[in-house]
Amino acid sequence: MFKQDQLDKIAAKKESWSAKLAAAVKKRPEREAQFMTDSGIEVNTVYTPLDIADMDYERDLGLPGEYPYTRGVQPNMYRGRLWTMRQYAGFGTAEETNQRFRYLLEQGQTGLSCAFDLPTQIGYDSDHPMARGEIGKVGVAIDSLQDMETLFDQIPLGKVSTSMTINAPAGILLAMYIVVAEKQGFKRAELNGTIQNDIIKEYVGRGTYILPPEPSMRLITNIFEFCSKEVPNWNTISISGYHIREAGCTAAQEIAFTLADGIAYVDAAIKAGLDVDQFGPRLSFFFNAHLNFLEEIAKFRAARRVWAKIMKERFGAKDPRSWTLRFHTQTAGCSLTAQQPMVNIMRTAFEALAAVLGGTQSLHTNSYDEALALPSDESVLIALRTQQVIGYEIGVCDVVDPLGGSYYIESLTNQLEAKAWEYIEKIDALGGAVKAIDYMQKEIHNAAYQYQLAIDNKKKTVIGVNKFQLKEEEKPKNLLKVDLSVGERQIAKLKKLKEERDNAKVEALLKQVREAAQSDANMMPVFIDAVKEYVTLGEICGVLRDVFGEYKQQIVF
Repeated sequence: MFKQDQLDKIAAKKESWSAKLAAAVKKRPEREAQFMTDSGIEVNTVYTPLDIADMDYERDLGLPGEYPYTRGVQPNMYRGRLWTMRQYAGFGTAEETNQRFRYLLEQGQTGLSCAFDLPTQIGYDSDHPMARGEIGKVGVAIDSLQDMETLFDQIPLGKVSTSMTINAPAGILLAMYIVVAEKQGFKRAELNGTIQNDIIKEYVGRGTYILPPEPSMRLITNIFEFCSKEVPNWNTISISGYHIREAGCTAAQEIAFTLADGIAYVDAAIKAGLDVDQFGPRLSFFFNAHLNFLEEIAKFRAARRVWAKIMKERFGAKDPRSWTLRFHTQTAGCSLTAQQPMVNIMRTAFEALAAVLGGTQSLHTNSYDEALALPSDESVLIALRTQQVIGYEIGVCDVVDPLGGSYYIESLTNQLEAKAWEYIEKIDALGGAVKAIDYMQKEIHNAAYQYQLAIDNKKKTVIGVNKFQLKEEEKPKNLLKVDLSVGERQIAKLKKLKEERDNAKVEALLKQVREAAQSDANMMPVFIDAVKEYVTLGEICGVLRDVFGEYKQQIVF
């Protein structure tokens, strides 16, 4: 990017400037002996062309919408259309979450994002003993098609994009969504949205798995194949770094572990006989926007570049759409504090701005009260308005990649990419992401420990927690409380459904599910047939547990 004689002059100038810097530091010592990013990259006092002397503009940056997509996946990015504003919502019964969805759409939200309760996430109906005490607590309870019909009542599924945070039973929830949409009069080809469907990350950093890795990977590739033919505009997976970041990994690890998981899914699909360009354009990603503002911006840019190289050079994808890393971002839930919760509004705003400057396609902003409870109507509205202020009021969306060319941002992007490749090569050497689950768990545990240690030692400041505390804090008002009778009402509704449906048909359909699971058949058609007759999520998952067994976590330290 720079001529050698220019670099020589800058180097000479910097050498003489270093003496001035040393004198200034002697007079006014710096706040820290060494400044570091959260990924352990040392931060210099100042950056110059010398820090990006090896960069080649066309090779490393290019223009937006062109390989390697460092500057964004569309030529004009937000000048054409802002990101999808997609607040994550779900609690209580399907009726209550439907009301929240409709409220958010009325307030200008442009896409839906559904949170499911823990029993739904691990494939238990609300009347199962394992569901006791958890029904409707961290998301909405979905037992059957009947709940799904209520969840999207008066919401035309052919005209809205929906993201569903569901992994182990993703195919069953997608089957319910398709059937509800068809009942509303929409064709499968008209549906837009995403299922998270990222099971490796559940083993590595979150925990809502059901089956062992091999059958789980089969179900995922079944969805790739089915959607490529039947639901072509559906994002079949959202390969998620968000949850492993929440578990404690660094920004560099978030890139590496997420993309290593992506490699495993592409490998599995190719081994199942799919062409990489058949499913590659429908792969999507999900990242965290954390507090280290400039490192986070560089993280998104580095991730796009690494994935473009993986798909083009490693897998030989020819369709440029397969090279693009499109991603949803959520601000960091783990950065929110119960102390002085209104400060969380600022944390979230900066994290959201980092996501936008990094080029996200979709964004959820956390609500300020989430360290205390599920968000209230008031707090989720402020979170949505935060996105709208960034999008409509402050001008950062009027130019693509406004920080491109910054010596620091480009240097940091390069260093994060280099660190990510080191991890990916290590995971490759271990046999890929599925075999490297223990390794990734250990790395995350260690990074989480170091981060917490820095907070405990006050090397890292958290306002209100280890610095600038208040002697007395007034308890927040208007926190959302989930009705304790939710579980009883949901169980009663399920009991009535099981009494009124055609149970002979249910038994026959469960037999078909079992036979399909024991063969090499694609499971999606039998899931759709089953949910149409109100076979429940728990009943289908029960058959899968019988056939495939359950995954047991290995404890690693």
